[in-house]
Amino acid sequence: MFEPYVQEVLSLKGDMNKGRAIFKTNCAECHGLQADGSVGPSLHQVHRHKFKIKLIHQVTSGKTPPMPKFKPSFQ
Repeated sequence: MFEPYVQEVLSLKGDMNKGRAIFKTNCAECHGLQADGSVGPSLHQVHRHKFKIKLIHQVTSGKTPPMPKFKPSFQ
């Protein structure tokens, strides 16, 4: 069984505008506005080598320095 936050994230239906806003506010400074890498790596092909659950844990754990621990609210 997954932790409640992971379950919540996996149950969400995508919303491009909300996702873009969350990314722009929290991720674009390091990963670039087009997610093509800057300080942080490009995110364009990350789905090919990371499973959804591992990606969620990587983003929310804070165990990938210098990326901070991050848990957005979806409300």
